[in-house]
Amino acid sequence: VQLQASGGGLVEAGGSLRLSCAASGRTFSRYVMGWFRQAPMKEREFVATIDWSGGSTVYADSVVGRFTISRDNAKDTVYLQMNSLKPEDTAIYYCGTGSSSQTRLRRRDYNYWGQGTQVTVSS
Repeated sequence: VQLQASGGGLVEAGGSLRLSCAASGRTFSRYVMGWFRQAPMKEREFVATIDWSGGSTVYADSVVGRFTISRDNAKDTVYLQMNSLKPEDTAIYYCGTGSSSQTRLRRRDYNYWGQGTQVTVSS
């Protein structure tokens, strides 16, 4: 399984970015997808997850109302729309997938990861 994340960049506070993660190597539509992030000197933390169908999503409290996770199973791609960005959102963002079809919040439930994409929000 390979995951390729893209879409990061430098944006001012209050701005928006959309991250994409293209998957290959297995039937994308059967499995959970998630986004995590890791800031310097911090542990990788959960951001958002979506089930196999796209019908169920869960978000970290810190991004509720600002971020939206979605997936296009026809394109084997998951997205993270990030609005009203804050400097504290600055991190490397990783997409992941695991063996479950349902939403998963724990890092250990994901066994494949993309290479990460840098998001930097300036104040």
